[in-house]
Amino acid sequence: MTVKLSVAVRNARLDAIETAIGTSAVLKIRTGAAPTNITDADSGTVLATLNLPSDWMAGAASGSKAKSGTWQDTSADNTGTAQHFRVYASDGTTQHIQGSVTATGGGGDMTVDNTSFATGQSFTITGFTLTDGNA
Repeated sequence: MTVKLSVAVRNARLDAIETAIGTSAVLKIRTGAAPTNITDADSGTVLATLNLPSDWMAGAASGSKAKSGTWQDTSADNTGTAQHFRVYASDGTTQHIQGSVTATGGGGDMTVDNTSFATGQSFTITGFTLTDGNA
């Protein structure tokens, strides 16, 4: 039999993610494929570094948790094609979440208004949601 969890437990697990990472999380969007494991060294070129809002995720509901507030950068760091991201603790080096990046509607773990970054370009994260399993 497969283990099943209540929505309350699933929501609590999701809310614990933001608590564990903490306020002032840092998002880095990078070129190339994501590393195989979250503990592996960073890969690709950093296209943008964003300091996320202090309450960067909304409260979990119905087993999912979406970004909170506006995630936007007014000046990309480098030129390239966004392909993956990592979310770090406030130190900018302790990685906690990674996933794919696509344009809005492209089905990535995180979506942006445009995956072709140019140095100095502004861009917006249009979607990011975590969904807990074991429903």
